[in-house]
Amino acid sequence: MFNSLGRLSGSTVTATDGLVGHFKAAFFDDNAWTIRYLVVNTGNWLSGREVLISPCAVKQPVDSGTNIDVALTRAQVKASPDIDTQQPVSRQHEHDFVSYYSYPNYWEGSGLWGWEALPLMPPYVPTPTDIEVANAMRERDQRGAVSHLRSSAGVKGYDIQASDGSIGHVQDFVFDDVSWAIRYLVVETRNWWPGGKHVLIATQWIDSIDWASGTVQVSLKREQVKNSPGFVEPSDIGRDDEKRLHDAYCRQGYWA
Repeated sequence: MFNSLGRLSGSTVTATDGLVGHFKAAFFDDNAWTIRYLVVNTGNWLSGREVLISPCAVKQPVDSGTNIDVALTRAQVKASPDIDTQQPVSRQHEHDFVSYYSYPNYWEGSGLWGWEALPLMPPYVPTPTDIEVANAMRERDQRGAVSHLRSSAGVKGYDIQASDGSIGHVQDFVFDDVSWAIRYLVVETRNWWPGGKHVLIATQWIDSIDWASGTVQVSLKREQVKNSPGFVEPSDIGRDDEKRLHDAYCRQGYWA
């Protein structure tokens, strides 16, 4: 059910007809806390060009931590729109990308992935009412003209501030490997708590993020963090573990 970006780091990405490259990072939507694109370094194949791969193309299961299979050909990836992954990804870039692959726009619709809860292909065919809602959302999005994509590589290392001081920094991201929703940040606490441990902080507990200073604010206490369950391998996290974690912080589960 769960995986982590750190576990996938360096994994080979393989198309239906051969190697594409290696997974480097991910772009996630900071509104829905969902991974929207994998950043893949193509190495010698495309002279080090970095390309984006949507979770819509990823074959399940994604559980080995050594290889990610995608339902694309190398020719499709090679001809995909050029995107500078060192710069913010604009909505126009996203439009070009999803149009090229004929993917649904995840930002239009009532689901986590457009009209769906999962990144499925072929996409759901919306009703006239759905289209009306999508048009309203599109107008709102265009008025805001704000990119909500963040690089996992850039956010790694952000300082986590509880109500009574820093509790550590972002070490990794734990996500649901079916919906690609990021459920938890893995926090390294040992810079303030000698001999401390890695802990999980649910993304739904985040109050605010200062992107300029790299600071994440949460309404938690240091003592709560010390008493919370330690982090285990993402694949070992079950619902009972999640319940114990949420109970430790007196928080309701996202599944409730």
